[in-house]
Amino acid sequence: MVLYALTIFLSAFLLFQVQPLIAKTILAWFGGSASVWTTCMLFFQAVLLAGYFYSHISVHKLKARHQAILHTVLLALASALLPIIPSESWKPSGDENPTVRILILLAATVGLPYLLCSTTGPLIQAWYARREGGSAPYRLFALSNLGSMLALLSYPVTVEPNMTIPAQAWIWSGGFAVFAILCVITAWRSAGYGGSAGESQAAETGPAPDAAEKMLWVGLAAVPSLLLLAVTNHLTQDVAAIPFLWVLPLTIYLLSFILTFDARGWYYRNLFLVILAPALGGMAYMQWSEAKMPGMGWTIVLFALCFFVACMVCHGELAGRKPAAQYLTSFYLMLSVGGALGGLFTGVVAPYLFISYFELPAGIGLCGLMALLVSLEEPGKTWQQTVFSVSGLALFLGVLGLCAFLGRTVHDAVQGYRVVQRNFYGTLRVKEGNAGEYEAYRSLLHGSINHGEQWTHPSRRREMLSYYCRESGVGRVMSRRPIDRQWRVGVLGLGAGTMAAFGEKGDYLSFYEINPLVPVLAEKEFTYLPDARQRGVDLHVKLGDGRLTLEREAPLNYDVLMMDAFSGDSIPVHLMTREAFEVYFRHLRPDGIVVMHISNKYLNLEPVLERVTASMGKAAWVLEADDSEDETCYGTTYVLVAHSPETFQNSAFRGGHTPKPKAGVEVWTDRYSNLFRILK
Repeated sequence: MVLYALTIFLSAFLLFQVQPLIAKTILAWFGGSASVWTTCMLFFQAVLLAGYFYSHISVHKLKARHQAILHTVLLALASALLPIIPSESWKPSGDENPTVRILILLAATVGLPYLLCSTTGPLIQAWYARREGGSAPYRLFALSNLGSMLALLSYPVTVEPNMTIPAQAWIWSGGFAVFAILCVITAWRSAGYGGSAGESQAAETGPAPDAAEKMLWVGLAAVPSLLLLAVTNHLTQDVAAIPFLWVLPLTIYLLSFILTFDARGWYYRNLFLVILAPALGGMAYMQWSEAKMPGMGWTIVLFALCFFVACMVCHGELAGRKPAAQYLTSFYLMLSVGGALGGLFTGVVAPYLFISYFELPAGIGLCGLMALLVSLEEPGKTWQQTVFSVSGLALFLGVLGLCAFLGRTVHDAVQGYRVVQRNFYGTLRVKEGNAGEYEAYRSLLHGSINHGEQWTHPSRRREMLSYYCRESGVGRVMSRRPIDRQWRVGVLGLGAGTMAAFGEKGDYLSFYEINPLVPVLAEKEFTYLPDARQRGVDLHVKLGDGRLTLEREAPLNYDVLMMDAFSGDSIPVHLMTREAFEVYFRHLRPDGIVVMHISNKYLNLEPVLERVTASMGKAAWVLEADDSEDETCYGTTYVLVAHSPETFQNSAFRGGHTPKPKAGVEVWTDRYSNLFRILK
């Protein structure tokens, strides 16, 4: 038993260590969008499905010795492909479909090792059942999920703060080699116990599950998988763009598996089905645009509790329906089909089907329908008799009311906006404030974050708003414009195009933008760009990741190079590393300035820039501004970086200070960064 437990625990640990490792490696290449993580999750769920299918076919179609031979060969081949470090040739050039490229990259880099780790759960349990004469090994499934959860929780706290990405990749590869050895030993020890699992699992028998039961397995697995990604997207985009918040829903998801599949069974059906109603109602209410929401912390806690209840119901019902050991690979195959369908809907279908993040209301409604379906099962009664009973009718009407309320929530979510559009990088909305003709304005929103505003009155269209006012750091930088020549300015992040308002005739202004939808809205809904062209500004919008585009370009001799490439409220890490600044300074004049907008609710980026600039021998200067009394200018923090401290002797920079260091913050590089140490 110990060998089986150790092998399955290690495989699960490796599965969930490689997910954040590989996602962090490629996150910077695709703009730091939350959709990168969603796409990675889709890939991992799809490969998990492939692994479970392999296990099912192997156990039921191959003799025990042939299973051991095949698995040994595949493990040897996967070990030969180590270490799992993606080549930089996979970096996008800017015009590819990011979803397709990410999926192909992951398949080529980590596909086979991950596939073999994913097969271990059902295979080890089938081998154990064969050796023990058909004894059901479902507690090993709970152990597998425990290993997954420990891997997930240890990554941001222990692994990421202390290891570079290459070191993580090499250590993971070493762990995979140990796992491969254990798995080979387990396979050959189990091979001595008869033929296929289907031939030897006679000690525990039961009725074969029919097609309806298998479809129910799929549905009960798909709903929490859909909710997992939908809740993650909602929390990280609309509640709080905290880098580690994606860990919370996944931890809850795994914890529910551990509790429901444990031998003691922590799922109490009557209790959880009762509290599911307020849980789903609570999540639905918090989706309503007119809801009175508690503080951010309580909102996160309430969402976590409601999501936990939903997962416990779905996974608890699955655990209560687990078949005899002879059908366990079929059971896990259906679970993985459901998980993959939930991920496929959220990661691929929803961005093209919905104009905003409506998959969470859809998931809440589907969870209510699944609860209704399982609740209608009463021994000795037909489903018609159950539906038309008092309790069945009340439950049906309750779910109907929930779905109606969710429909109203979806309708309200797009009301009041001029434009609501969505793509891989998220949902963009254009909102118009009608405070009188002279005070009317438009805002560009990504999630809950403002990405630029403009007065709509013709006489005010060039007035600076939000983060770009004259008193802000970038406003003060642009005020020192030379009178003897035109300026050359580069901006990473277009937004509404506000920076174009600083441009004068003959200036060269280049925007770098990764989201192809942003330039469309900036041109159509705002006038910063068209107005600048009319003034004679030589204006360019270059599609693609800013840093990667700059790496490919010849030196452009910028006077000002500004970084304002927010993804929600988070700044892509790859724009803050030493290697990134080497690229910036290659494009900068000797007296030029790199302007870093680091306003952030959750991360203190000042120590990061202090360490990076000090390591390069560059000068840095922090300029802060408070909210204006009329609330048209936001409080901001900008860090200016230049070749020499003499650059900051200009009167425009009075009142600033050098960046403050923080203990434990090291120099960020492309191989090492640690968001955990700079959380506010």
